[in-house]
Amino acid sequence: MQIYSYIVVLLFVTGCSSDDNKVSVEDSVQVENPVSEEVEELTDDELMDFTQKESFKYFWDFAETNSGAARERYFPNEPAIDENIVAIGGTGFGLMSLLVGIEKGFITREQGIERIANIISFLETADRFHGAWPHWINGVNGNTIAFSDTDDGGDLVETAFLVQGLICVKEYFSDGNDTEKTLALKADTLWKGVEWDWYTQDQKTLYWHWSPNFGFDINLELKGYNEVLLPYVLAASSPDYTINKDVYTNGWASNGGIVSSDTPYNLPLVVDHAGNSPYGGPLFWAHYSYLGLDPRNLSDDFVNFNDVTVNHAKINYLYCVENPGGFADYGEDCWGLTSSYSRNNDGTLTYKAHHPGSEDVGVISPTAALSSMPYTPDESMRALRYFYSNKDKLLGPAGFYDAFSPQYDFWVSNAYLAIDQGPIIVMIENHRTGLLWNLFMQNEDVQLGLNKLGFSY
Repeated sequence: MQIYSYIVVLLFVTGCSSDDNKVSVEDSVQVENPVSEEVEELTDDELMDFTQKESFKYFWDFAETNSGAARERYFPNEPAIDENIVAIGGTGFGLMSLLVGIEKGFITREQGIERIANIISFLETADRFHGAWPHWINGVNGNTIAFSDTDDGGDLVETAFLVQGLICVKEYFSDGNDTEKTLALKADTLWKGVEWDWYTQDQKTLYWHWSPNFGFDINLELKGYNEVLLPYVLAASSPDYTINKDVYTNGWASNGGIVSSDTPYNLPLVVDHAGNSPYGGPLFWAHYSYLGLDPRNLSDDFVNFNDVTVNHAKINYLYCVENPGGFADYGEDCWGLTSSYSRNNDGTLTYKAHHPGSEDVGVISPTAALSSMPYTPDESMRALRYFYSNKDKLLGPAGFYDAFSPQYDFWVSNAYLAIDQGPIIVMIENHRTGLLWNLFMQNEDVQLGLNKLGFSY
């Protein structure tokens, strides 16, 4: 099974779209499209400040109460739904968001240290499988919550997203006071316990899952292009459980087969996106691996990652401007297709991997455009002004809601996902100051790993 289909199918199976777990139409918002003049009075910086601060609330006000880690999802009208399910990847994004919160003054440094220390203490005792955490963990007791029938063990991709955050924490506090240095050491120790080489099965590739009950039965290789570049970089960076370059070359890069000659809108797609979309896959592929890993000067033996990420975002934008589906409001100020909540035909909530082409159903995901701010600053800012002009319907207690559709009486999801809110905060900050890119890229182990894989950066 392809990685692309695995993500979509499992998110459907595990609570976002099954008949027993549908959110009723009454639990989502359906309103007319309002327009506000106030948006014209705010500067770009003020709008970005506002967006980061509101999105930050997801990880501060609505975190899992025992661990302080990121909840998988949050429904403001039904806050008890899945309230103790911790998302491991989302927690990595949350750790990075907490650092932004400290820098921006949303919380004090002391408050941030206390929360991060609580999260790290929780992770130290939570279930791990050859060093890797599972996709979901119970925030009360640290026990694994199965993501699917056979996915009840280590998840290397979600672990990589967590490790990205841990490395940034390590770098942020490593020169601080004794308390901060201790926190940095704990973060460093945690990520270095991941047995990346175990997840090769002694083959020249990485595998996504291992279960104590089912072993490597899922047998899903990590091959690009999608969101799984980061595990290879981190595996090469590991001091004790490293991989050789040929694992990356054969696995991620398919011995050069990752390269694409497609040029939608006269822009090179550069890489062959999983799922064979001629316009590129969901836009989160340009975000998750690059919250810390800086693509601007990054290249390997096959591709330039600045071109990969920037062109992916621009193609997504140009597709929405062209709007071949004829959906309401699509255009220069309303765009962004990525995996997010979506709308069933009966108005209930589901999850879908929105991307240009066959998977475009008229649903816009704010995280797609906002998290692309470093790649498409003008286009993303226009989208932000559109979202803000509709803030009385699109804005909830933890930032802009996950998805909406002007096509269907301005349907709004009225729901949040950790993996969508986090990149908004982090990537806007990378656009503004490069904070997380600088922290991650200055890590000596990461630099050694990139060198080992033959990257230029």
